[in-house]
Amino acid sequence: MIIAIDGPAASGKGTIARRLAAHFGLPHLDTGLLYRATARVLLDEGSKLDDVEKAVSAARGLALFDFDEERLRGREMGEAASVVAAIPQVRAALIDMQRAFAARPQGAVLDGRDIGTVIAPGAQVKIFVTASPETRAQRRALELRGRGEKVDYASILEDIRKRDRRDSERTDAPLKPAEDAKVLDTTDLNIEAAFAAALGMAEVVAG
Repeated sequence: MIIAIDGPAASGKGTIARRLAAHFGLPHLDTGLLYRATARVLLDEGSKLDDVEKAVSAARGLALFDFDEERLRGREMGEAASVVAAIPQVRAALIDMQRAFAARPQGAVLDGRDIGTVIAPGAQVKIFVTASPETRAQRRALELRGRGEKVDYASILEDIRKRDRRDSERTDAPLKPAEDAKVLDTTDLNIEAAFAAALGMAEVVAG
């Protein structure tokens, strides 16, 4: 069984995906880490995020699980990943890696922004997780505060909206629900309620 979880930043898709993977005993891939890791390489070497040649080289050099997540989290990396992810050649360089993960014999859970539309359009379970920009900004602010980062709600909200526009308006694999995806709005749900709703959607297929 392939479970595709898509949605914008701070919608709760990552937490839901991890918990679904644990529930069904399936491997999980946060595909956003691939773009964050690509951006991290560029930043570390002092290259521009929109340098296509260097971004593609960085993407091709990634090892799927060789990530220092501590260096890939945080507000700066989320914004940087969004810039890199808008480069079609980078997405092309990473697509086979993601599809190979989805094709594992036992199945898999993947979360990102184009799993149900591009990476695994044949996934048996497709869930598009969303929430209002204001709610997502509050969640991100709490997350960043918990990491010891300075928090400015207004600028975080602006970042969220900017990323939504960039992700939704890019020509290659824009952020949008697959036609056969179930939409889960978590604006008024805590994580337990959101997970329960997602699990209900998945169990309909899993039997």
